[in-house]
Amino acid sequence: MDAALRAFAREMAAPDPEIDLARAALLIAAVEHPSFRPEESLHALEDLAAMSGAKRADDELHRLHRLREFLFEEEGFRGNDADYYDPRNSCLNDVLARRLGIPITLSLVLIEVGRRVGLEIAGIGLPGHFIVGARVGGDKILLDPFHGGAMLTRDACVDLVAQAVGRRMALRAEHFAPVTRRQLLIRMLNNLKANYSKRQEWPKLLAVIERLLVADDTSAAEVRDRGTVRITLGDYAGGLADWERYLTRCPEAPDAEALRGQLRRVRLTLASLN
Repeated sequence: MDAALRAFAREMAAPDPEIDLARAALLIAAVEHPSFRPEESLHALEDLAAMSGAKRADDELHRLHRLREFLFEEEGFRGNDADYYDPRNSCLNDVLARRLGIPITLSLVLIEVGRRVGLEIAGIGLPGHFIVGARVGGDKILLDPFHGGAMLTRDACVDLVAQAVGRRMALRAEHFAPVTRRQLLIRMLNNLKANYSKRQEWPKLLAVIERLLVADDTSAAEVRDRGTVRITLGDYAGGLADWERYLTRCPEAPDAEALRGQLRRVRLTLASLN
């Protein structure tokens, strides 16, 4: 286990409310940037909070509006429509440096800078799109960081989801429930997993899956996928062990029989090489 993965594991071992969300996200970014250290980006978040002047606002609503204006108008944080699937959009350090991101990382910036100016902002994982909810007094204000921090009604959220998933669907109260810190980090990791899989960047994909297993060691699917990547990288012993572990845990899974066939073929190939 490398140093960044060990540090991520230590962070994820904390109870959910005690996970340092920004630090954990920056340790995910170490997959793309192996020599990166989180401290510079943590200081950047502190600087953004101080420069915004939002903490001086006389009430929470004015503080929130000042922060929106500062981040999305003055500092220019925006959604990267031109290259949405660039892995850098999922790396908090790159988002802070480039002012470009995807919904979840731009939400993370708003959550973390907001926390530093005394605002309670939580992530909301709508189907296909990530937004935030800011608690102001007894009200929750919905914001879309990917689209300039725009304020949203629930009807507008239905439209956003329809654009993201290609069909209209009813949104229930549970869709607007705040996600946990662990859930947010897992969603970030799944975005990177999809990106690296599409690019066939196998070592980085393996590193992401290792972090997913740290975040949720009950995920049999991640054990299976780690086995596939290990075999692709030539680690046949590790890959076969993962596939066997998956089949032991999920013997009736829809893909179990096909995977047993692949497992037999890999064993035969190995035997022919000895």
